[in-house]
Amino acid sequence: MTAGRDETFTAALTAQIPALRRYATALLGHATAADDLVQDCIERALRQADSLLDPLRMGAWLRSILHNLHIDALRRSRRQGVKVDLADIDNTMAAVVPPRDHAGVMDMDRAMAALSVEHRQILLLIGLEGLNYREAAAELDVPIGTVMSRLARARERLRQELGTVPGGERV
Repeated sequence: MTAGRDETFTAALTAQIPALRRYATALLGHATAADDLVQDCIERALRQADSLLDPLRMGAWLRSILHNLHIDALRRSRRQGVKVDLADIDNTMAAVVPPRDHAGVMDMDRAMAALSVEHRQILLLIGLEGLNYREAAAELDVPIGTVMSRLARARERLRQELGTVPGGERV
């Protein structure tokens, strides 16, 4: 990479960090693990900077790296079993939210954790990151119809987990 391109790349990468942290935290539901995943993502992005062909797609490229790292970690944890560091338990999303919002965040945290990775991912890309269907389809390398059906199923599953019906009342 040339010096000018290196500076441009670094600035674009740095600008994406808050969105990556939001995405990782929502995906994992745990701030410390999300920060570790983002750090690994940035490290890999810096090593593979030459593979980014279109700098305008920096966000999608980084989310793809982050997603692949997450899937690799899931596969590793299935082989090794789940390990929980007791010092990290107090760092969950529910624990870092002001007490007045605590119950709602705990409900949402539990509901999101109950979703499949594909459903969580589509909700995060469209709902949190604001991608449109076409952008999400391109990023996930699936047809737009798949994005639409996954989103509909994810929303329905989330409603079920939260115990609400489409009008918003609790069941």
